[in-house]
Amino acid sequence: MRTWRSLCLGLILGTVFIGTVASAQEATEKKPSTRKNVLFLISDDLNTRIGCYGDPLVQTPNIDRLAARGVLFQNAACQYPLCGPSRNSMLCGLYPDTTGIHGNAQIFRDSIPERWSLPQAFRLDGYFAGRVGKLYHYNVPKSVGTNGHDDPASWELELNPAGCDRLIEEPDIFTLREKAFGGTLSWYASPRPDGEHTDGMLAEDASWVLERCAKRNDRPFFLAVGFYRPHTPYVAPKEYFEPYKLEDMPLFDNVEEDVADVPKAALLSHKKEQEKLTDPLRRQAIQAYYASTTFMDAQVGKVLDTLERTGLDKNTIVVFTSDHGYFLGEKGLWQKQALFDKVAGVPLIIAEPGREKGAVATTPVGLVDLYPTLAEMCGVPTQELMHGQSLVPILRDPSQLGRGYSMSMISRNDRQKKQRYYGYSIRTPRYRMTLWDDGDRGMELYDHDKDPEEFTNLAHGDGQQDPEIAAVIRDLKGKLAEEVAKGMPASGKRTEYKVGNWNPMLRVDN
Repeated sequence: MRTWRSLCLGLILGTVFIGTVASAQEATEKKPSTRKNVLFLISDDLNTRIGCYGDPLVQTPNIDRLAARGVLFQNAACQYPLCGPSRNSMLCGLYPDTTGIHGNAQIFRDSIPERWSLPQAFRLDGYFAGRVGKLYHYNVPKSVGTNGHDDPASWELELNPAGCDRLIEEPDIFTLREKAFGGTLSWYASPRPDGEHTDGMLAEDASWVLERCAKRNDRPFFLAVGFYRPHTPYVAPKEYFEPYKLEDMPLFDNVEEDVADVPKAALLSHKKEQEKLTDPLRRQAIQAYYASTTFMDAQVGKVLDTLERTGLDKNTIVVFTSDHGYFLGEKGLWQKQALFDKVAGVPLIIAEPGREKGAVATTPVGLVDLYPTLAEMCGVPTQELMHGQSLVPILRDPSQLGRGYSMSMISRNDRQKKQRYYGYSIRTPRYRMTLWDDGDRGMELYDHDKDPEEFTNLAHGDGQQDPEIAAVIRDLKGKLAEEVAKGMPASGKRTEYKVGNWNPMLRVDN
């Protein structure tokens, strides 16, 4: 199977990759490109429980070694803690209120068809833009092996491997809800090796593309590699489970006491099926999540090894991140769609060629900042509207404050009133404040200097009567209102998502 697949991939790379028909002699006559390349690595549903972010249990040696030579952003956040809205916001450089994407299975070409995506901007400027795996939203695991809800104009090459975790093992996976794997907690310790799993195949495919890039180095590249793990189902080879002993898996006590001061809207990501979780099942779920994380890290390592072996690391910017964070039982919640720091927060590392020693930036930043940052670093023209800031000044001096805050949002449905409302959250170096339905359905304020785990909501009850807390709330409300307004279209109303018969558009001429 692998031999036939390798042959097919070789044919694809030989005919599609460059986009032109050129002989080997003609290729060698072209001058090597001096422009910086981009290797964009993204995991799925990964929180900051990894080694370089200080977790004492989770083993991520390859992400750690990238951090050791790059800038680690300690307080990075997604703009919407759900796969589709987060990824579209990141790849469009716009807040979700402008993209119109507030749910999964939505495509930004239906709402803002004229927008250049991040890889499309690079492609329009002469870069080879390729994708291996998941960058836009996919229904995981059902869409694994397909293009999912992808954007064809963003890429010249799209590779969609499907491994044993998708094609063979689903009948063996434990799940809280029968025959459901992607949206519910589910896991499996596989007897099959790395190379037979989808993420293992992704790493191999990415290595093939990098090797081709090294041979045909007359053209810069933007290569995006989207790993599926640790997204549910938490499937990984069984050897990755072994370092994590069930008795060592952390459980969270005093949940009822912890959430007593939290607005109801903040806890609506809870799923009924999660009430089936006993303590042994909780430990198994966390073990499987950790195992999937370490398995994914091993595949990152294989791609980084190829980058170094081919010499491409000397001229390639490497980004590693995730689409959002993830709860593993904190506050009685699991998975995503919440606005606490563990869910809105994401790992983010940017490693530039030439930087030999890692650094940590503590100022809050967002995934929406990656588009203007990478465009500036590579001299790629973009459209005028950008909601993110360039992180280049912070990369040069990690002590710089930059904008000084990030904003995240989520939507909720009031089924009784048949209304949709929104939560908006602002994160500064010290505080996180969240307003639900403009505060009508509750407010949260956490002091991260004193309460990094967000146990105490300072805005609860009589807390707002304290003059110091009241002053903080007034200041943060003003900043948040400005940022929400900035994220709205010129009309002042959210972009509406309408399903249409969109066409892939590489370039839009005004």
